[in-house]
Amino acid sequence: MSARIEIPVAAALLAGLLTACHADHPITNEATMKIQLTTTAFAEGQPIPSRHAFDHQDISPALQWSGVPPAAKSLALICDDPDAPMGTWVHWVLYDLPPATPGLSEGVPKAPELPGGAKQGLNDYKKIGYGGPCPPPGKPHRYFFKLYALDANTSLKPGLTKKDLLKAMEGHILAEGELMGTYQRR
Repeated sequence: MSARIEIPVAAALLAGLLTACHADHPITNEATMKIQLTTTAFAEGQPIPSRHAFDHQDISPALQWSGVPPAAKSLALICDDPDAPMGTWVHWVLYDLPPATPGLSEGVPKAPELPGGAKQGLNDYKKIGYGGPCPPPGKPHRYFFKLYALDANTSLKPGLTKKDLLKAMEGHILAEGELMGTYQRR
């Protein structure tokens, strides 16, 4: 019985010592750093305007971010819908964005390469660039815009799929941010 008491006490003492020893030099896990990702098009968790939908104007929303770590060498963005009937549907794959980029303007061109060296991949519409929401009629779907700060450029050609990009990002994510909007067709 006393061993059960001593182990938690020893663990608490050790944790206290580690905290005291590292008070001036905190041990942080950079992968848990958060980027603040926002848009002027919609509030977090709110409906995405129809102008951004696939069957309307199909233009990407403006995005802004802050909190990119100084060690970042590039940024990557993925937008997908986990509520799609056939599994997660990818709407946008963008990578090798310069880390000093503070955001994207509305209507990013659907080109393989963008000014500044950023590249766009294939969405699940089998097209380069942004492809807006187009859920079946019924309940609203959630659309997640995920921004990643990476410690390297992918140095890969345009046209990657989400799967290819995620593989290239493995072990290179310094920080991430997320923004979610909804869209419903009636």
